[in-house]
Amino acid sequence: MLHRFMSGILATTLAFGMYIPTIMSISAKEQTEEIKKDQTPSFEENDFEYWTNDSKAKQKLVDFVKNATNPNSKDFIPIENRIAVFDMDGTLLSETNPYYFEWMMFFHRVLDDPTYKAPENIRKFVEDVAEPAVYDGKVSDEIDAQFSEYQAEVYKNMSLDEYEKYVQDFMDLPVNGQDGITYGESFYMPMRNVVDFLQDNDFQVYVVSGADRLTTRAAVTKELGIPANHVIASDSMIEASNEGDEDGEFYGYTKDDELIRGEELIKKNLKTNKVTAIAREIGIQPVLAFGNSSGDESMAIYTITDNEYPAEAFLLLCDDTQRDHGNTEKAKKVADMCKKDGFNTISMKNDFKTIYPEKAEKSEIIDETGEAIE
Repeated sequence: MLHRFMSGILATTLAFGMYIPTIMSISAKEQTEEIKKDQTPSFEENDFEYWTNDSKAKQKLVDFVKNATNPNSKDFIPIENRIAVFDMDGTLLSETNPYYFEWMMFFHRVLDDPTYKAPENIRKFVEDVAEPAVYDGKVSDEIDAQFSEYQAEVYKNMSLDEYEKYVQDFMDLPVNGQDGITYGESFYMPMRNVVDFLQDNDFQVYVVSGADRLTTRAAVTKELGIPANHVIASDSMIEASNEGDEDGEFYGYTKDDELIRGEELIKKNLKTNKVTAIAREIGIQPVLAFGNSSGDESMAIYTITDNEYPAEAFLLLCDDTQRDHGNTEKAKKVADMCKKDGFNTISMKNDFKTIYPEKAEKSEIIDETGEAIE
């Protein structure tokens, strides 16, 4: 009797074209097989002109992408799942000339910007604490936390357009530690190859940075052509210009408003926060991750663990002390971490034919007193 009753329900349901997941749904593997039938191999070459010819890391990436784009390969990845996540500082952009991009811009804002007068406590923090720590290589977690708080404050009330222009104008200034290039030109040329290669092969490239989101967004949209909505990073408040002390939950945006930066840091996007941000903002597990430090370890582990599709993580080693201001001690620690976790390593010394534009020439870093520290 029950069997006839259930059969009647099924027949009626199917007659009206309703979908019954327990009966009609197919597995993700079966879905992928269906997708394969409608696609042909679409691999796009890249000459990787800034990489050494015998780079094993480069070849590992090329083989991965070649298989991911070939529907006849067991390692094929549907286009919608071709997600690649990159850290920014030290992965795409120099963090050794002499430190993180946003820190150098912060120093410029507080000490050298003729349009801005910094509060005395922030100026004192930069002159007495932050700059000496950067040039001595001794930035503590406490100093970093204080920087993040003050960073939000020194740009408060700037409109989003004004801030974007400010970042991009700073990128045109000469970099400290490489003669002949600007901060904007200190994006690693070999990693530009990688971004272009992945985008040409229908990978969605996201930048997942510990730096400020609006800073990161302005930098990578200008230099790498990565869409603004593909930037995940640390967040400071954004407010309506006439909002005042009223909470945005209750204040109604008007035609006379514009969006401005607030003075409060909301969340720092590091370690596990990168993982939760990817889950929240992308909603798809990446298949490729690129980083350079322990701050990227969580993101890389998340990428390669229990992934439905083939997945790899690549971490850069800052081991070049001839063409760049490398740190061999840090490079060894990262290499050991990669071995432990099953990540691939990219040696800037051995895998990069060139690091910056050809006109760049390594120079001494000038500290806060105007003296060379190398």
